[in-house]
Amino acid sequence: MRYRPITPAALTAELTERIAALTHRRRIAVGIDGADGATGTAELADALVDPLRLLGRATLRVPAGGFLRPASLRFEHGKQNPDARYTEWLDLGGLRREVLDPLADDGSGQVLPALWDPQRDRATRLPRVPVPDGGVVLVDGEFLLGAGLAFDFVVHLWLSPAALRRRVPEEWALPAYERYETEVDPSALADVVVRVDDPRHPAVYEP
Repeated sequence: MRYRPITPAALTAELTERIAALTHRRRIAVGIDGADGATGTAELADALVDPLRLLGRATLRVPAGGFLRPASLRFEHGKQNPDARYTEWLDLGGLRREVLDPLADDGSGQVLPALWDPQRDRATRLPRVPVPDGGVVLVDGEFLLGAGLAFDFVVHLWLSPAALRRRVPEEWALPAYERYETEVDPSALADVVVRVDDPRHPAVYEP
């Protein structure tokens, strides 16, 4: 594999340019995929908001963490079950219904920025946000690929196995990420793959 070193600022600028160039649909859904708490998915999504808006693209952040399933379902097999983390935590149906389907050309454009508050373990009851034509929605989180989610552009933040073991805060979750790598091969599905073993010195994969 060949990786091109890049600064975080240059990475943000490069991704902004590529996302802003997407005009094949009325509204654009972008996935920022990577291990939660270890790869900087939220930080990258945050960094993209203002540059996209400066280019005239209305931009909405939607953390996938706002679409977790209720605790009674997530923790049915215990709070530290890696298989459940991989297959049961994220409410894929809710994310499709409330975020991605409304962005379709025949969709309403009314996006729910979060469905479930995992801290209080109850529905958020947030108002829907209108996404105008030309708007961009950035969805950041883990295990976003391989589930049939209708993203127009996906950035996968990749960690080498050694860095994954070093930087994932919950050691018990490691088998979930290893399973994702083996079963889905997210690097093969993403539009851009960025190695983030050292977040201060990212590198873009060039096939």
